[in-house]
Amino acid sequence: TRQDTNERLLAGRYRLGGVLGRGGMGTVWRAEDETLGRTVAVKELRFPSNIDEEEKRRLITRTLREAKAIARIRNNSAVTVFDVVEEDDRPWIVMELVEGKSLAEVIREDGLLEPKRAAEVGLAILDVLRSAHREGILHRDVKPSNVLLEHDTDRVVLTDFGIAQVEGDPSITSTGMLVGAPSYISPERARGHKPGPAADLWSLGGLLYAAVEGVPPYDKGSAIATLTAVMTEPMEEPKNAGPLKDVIYGLLTKDPAKRLDDAGARAMFNAVIHAPEPKQIERKPADTTKVVPIPAQPERSSGKGGSGGRRGEEAAEKLRGALRSMRKKAVAAGAAGGSATAT
Repeated sequence: TRQDTNERLLAGRYRLGGVLGRGGMGTVWRAEDETLGRTVAVKELRFPSNIDEEEKRRLITRTLREAKAIARIRNNSAVTVFDVVEEDDRPWIVMELVEGKSLAEVIREDGLLEPKRAAEVGLAILDVLRSAHREGILHRDVKPSNVLLEHDTDRVVLTDFGIAQVEGDPSITSTGMLVGAPSYISPERARGHKPGPAADLWSLGGLLYAAVEGVPPYDKGSAIATLTAVMTEPMEEPKNAGPLKDVIYGLLTKDPAKRLDDAGARAMFNAVIHAPEPKQIERKPADTTKVVPIPAQPERSSGKGGSGGRRGEEAAEKLRGALRSMRKKAVAAGAAGGSATAT
């Protein structure tokens, strides 16, 4: 009977600990490699209860393909596979443990990425995709939840090659079936056409859009409505992309022949990353305490011989004369009133 509890010893070597994550087809465990004394991640394949033996074989093939695909990619942004063991009649993938959050968790918990950081993430994913494409591998599931941002470093890791398509291998999906997140599936895949590397670049564009906007560019609720929008509707203009706007539009061009390619995207990412920082103008509050020199005082006139002194004396004399005149008129008016009363 398969043990679901932790502390299980897998293949006599890997001691399972806590669960790191669960998906539709598997569980990822934290584990200790007791032979080498290091912490690892172990991906367990889980079978749904209602599938037949043929589908089980398909899922086993898919898991082994994922391990082989990752092992062929030499890139710092690809997770490293250490081992594949078989227990309970199915494979378990032993991988390096990346301590960090997924990009989806970062967006949800910490907020949107600034355009420069989004460009750094985009360039790292572009690097690993280029390495994969050179090996004839299409990821086909590039999305924020499949990108890990390692704590305490700037490392970006693309994970989950579970539905990757490897050139020369038979398809792992049933005829007429489309596997992936609808919001990040390219128009050509949605139409059932054979995808190429440009399909992964479309998904990268959708990931960048989500990183700066918080939502994917096409999300209509249901899978069919979303895929229809991907194929036919214009993209809503991103509001927070800033200098990333052109690369997002380029990667999300519906025609794969006109879509921004690896070289073009790389140049645009580097331009955003290495652009000079805008100078910040520091505005101080109006009531900030300052130390300033005492302003120069105007020279005072001595009052003798100066034209300013003479003008002042003349004005004062005119004012005194006007006051004397007003008093005389008031006295005269009072006397006239008293004489009239006596009469």
